[in-house]
Amino acid sequence: MNEERRVRITAGTVAAYATLNDTHVADEVWRALPLEVRMQTWGEELYGGVPLDLPLESPQEVVDRGDLAYWPPGHALCIFFGPTPASSGEEPRAASEVTVFGHVEGDPHMFRVVQSGAKVLIEQA
Repeated sequence: MNEERRVRITAGTVAAYATLNDTHVADEVWRALPLEVRMQTWGEELYGGVPLDLPLESPQEVVDRGDLAYWPPGHALCIFFGPTPASSGEEPRAASEVTVFGHVEGDPHMFRVVQSGAKVLIEQA
């Protein structure tokens, strides 16, 4: 897919845009949009289950701030914006391997205000 795929992520007063990458997982997430996800917090990560069952693709545990990822064991979408309980330093680290499928534009720290249990809407921008 050559055209840029942007999504809008909103949670209460927080709104951000992200760009999806060129992976199969990103393709499936794009097709499933819009998604409303009840997010939980795990350190500086938001994650929530979605009705997708996708395999790992280029699996990694250490990710970048602002990465959007899919975590197969929880059928969950994740937004990383800082260290998690699995981190050994300041790097965001997933509980286990994830597939990174996109990246938030701008400063992802805005997600710090999102409370556990909040509904997050992800839609095509």
